[in-house]
Amino acid sequence: MIAALPMYDRAETAPAHDRLWTLIQDAFGYGPKNLTRDADPWDIWQSPDLLLAQTCGLPFRARLHERVTLVATPDYGLPDTPPGYYHSVIVARAQDDRDLAALCRGVFAFNEALSQSGWAAPLAHLAAQDLTPDSLLQTGAHRVSAQVVAEGRASFAALDAVSFALMQRHDPFTAQLRVVERTAPTPGLPLITAHGQDAGRLHAAIEVALMALSPDDRSTLHLTGLTRIPATSYLAQPIPPAPVI
Repeated sequence: MIAALPMYDRAETAPAHDRLWTLIQDAFGYGPKNLTRDADPWDIWQSPDLLLAQTCGLPFRARLHERVTLVATPDYGLPDTPPGYYHSVIVARAQDDRDLAALCRGVFAFNEALSQSGWAAPLAHLAAQDLTPDSLLQTGAHRVSAQVVAEGRASFAALDAVSFALMQRHDPFTAQLRVVERTAPTPGLPLITAHGQDAGRLHAAIEVALMALSPDDRSTLHLTGLTRIPATSYLAQPIPPAPVI
């Protein structure tokens, strides 16, 4: 069996994720001893052996929703955002005082085309203002997108608000960034399981685990609770066009 919590996993959060998984496994009654960290996320998400993993809203609605079962959506307690939802922050260099329209005449850094927070949400935000980036730079990760903006290799980027909060806590380079605007909230990163698994029992086990998780680990992971967001809310979000680089 496979379990993975890759979306906000980094060196500073890995021990807390491990402890969370142990609590989930104990409450559920069985499962792999360790989280999988050395496999392609798509292989994990689509495996018939998947017990639990976290994915992103765009992969879920674009490719996964018919292949997996939705379990729940964690809540990260973002301000002015409904429980279980999240948003993107659009960042530029702290010393760059251009507005969003002017920034669009430069380079937009994004992590990947199947990212809700890095591509879909900012694209919709820009389109609502009749804006399109003149140039694109694909980075492969939110943290790299933030770095290339801080270093002046891109004009702006859109970052998952939870990822950015973790960066602000652990990465000094974020002092070189400012938040220009934020996107509208959309359903957050869902937890999924393979068809045939007991999603209701998993949901209950996660709730028990979150209640048992220490306050320090909750703070480390920015976790405040668990929500139920129906699959229809994810599927109602538009699928953006692929980037042309």
